[in-house]
Amino acid sequence: MYEVESKGGAIGCMLLSLFFLGTWPAVMTSLEQKGRLPQHTYLDYSITNLLAAVLIALTFGQLGDPKSGQPNFFTQLAQDNWPSVLFAMAGGVFLSLGNLATQYAWAFVGLSVTEVITASITVVIGTTLNYFLDDRINKAEILFPGVACFLIAVLLGAAVHGSNSADNKAKLEGAAADHEKGNGVGVPGEAEFGTADFLIELEDKRAIKVFGKSVWTGLAISSFAGLCFSLFSPSFNLATNDQWHRLKKGVDHLVVYTAFFYFSCSCFVIAIILNITFLYRPVLNLPKSSFKAYLNDWNGRGLAMLSGVLCGFGNGLQFMGGEAAGYAAADAVQALPLVSTFWGILLFGEYRKSSRKTYGLLVSMLLMFVVAVALLMASSGHRKDS
Repeated sequence: MYEVESKGGAIGCMLLSLFFLGTWPAVMTSLEQKGRLPQHTYLDYSITNLLAAVLIALTFGQLGDPKSGQPNFFTQLAQDNWPSVLFAMAGGVFLSLGNLATQYAWAFVGLSVTEVITASITVVIGTTLNYFLDDRINKAEILFPGVACFLIAVLLGAAVHGSNSADNKAKLEGAAADHEKGNGVGVPGEAEFGTADFLIELEDKRAIKVFGKSVWTGLAISSFAGLCFSLFSPSFNLATNDQWHRLKKGVDHLVVYTAFFYFSCSCFVIAIILNITFLYRPVLNLPKSSFKAYLNDWNGRGLAMLSGVLCGFGNGLQFMGGEAAGYAAADAVQALPLVSTFWGILLFGEYRKSSRKTYGLLVSMLLMFVVAVALLMASSGHRKDS
């Protein structure tokens, strides 16, 4: 079994995880904005997300000779470790529900703001829980100022959203006035990022219609997702370290790769059940679909599967880094809004042609996230073998 043994290796895992976990939402958002039903996308995502966990378990989980207290993947499958398995599977349920909720929140409040809200709730609740579960191996004098920076960034993120919403409203009202004067619209399909025509074209193409919907709907969905995300990492922590002493005497703790396998299996099952249900009983006024229609929908399937791979490896790397340096420090990957905002601006034109106020708030939010991730990583401790 491969084990991350150094603080530098743990930080490397966190940084790579940060990139992966900040990129896969952008991939899924692009498909929704092109009109692909989120149920179809999430089913494809779920398949490759599970395959990524299986690949990690069969490679990193089987590398080298087993060490004392750290058996290889196949060895652990036969052990009586069900209390820890159930904790791992509970974490998978929380993650699946959170990811499912965010794919709808992205449409309502945007990629950047959704990630800010979910990340902040995850840090405030999840990081605090992990700090105490990890027997305080992280430096509290550095860790909690990092948490405070996340909270400040959340407030700035809310301000960014409010300012940008006001900008978009002004654009649409201005466009309506121009139309009344007979000025017409631009060439269909060639609207420039950030213009009223672009916003109107996006609404026409996307799968989830948001015009006229309350912004509180998206904020409520985002908050629910953040609550789920805040619980999956502590659940995984309990699965691998058995802080509540539920395993029988002499039974090895779950190694990170075995726990991740069970975690991903439950995540997959919940995702399949809920999304097949949503095919026939859609939410938020989405059109009905069917399993046959899903199987025949190859438009964007490759990108949907890519998002599952990115998320699977991102979560695996986060857990590998957390097992070595403490799960509280590994929650630094919740600075993923840094990456998501980059993709949101580059790919989807978020904040294009916005006001100076919006740009100033956006830069302030991103700078605060940089400080937050630096502090959380600097708080890393090193887990001692039990």
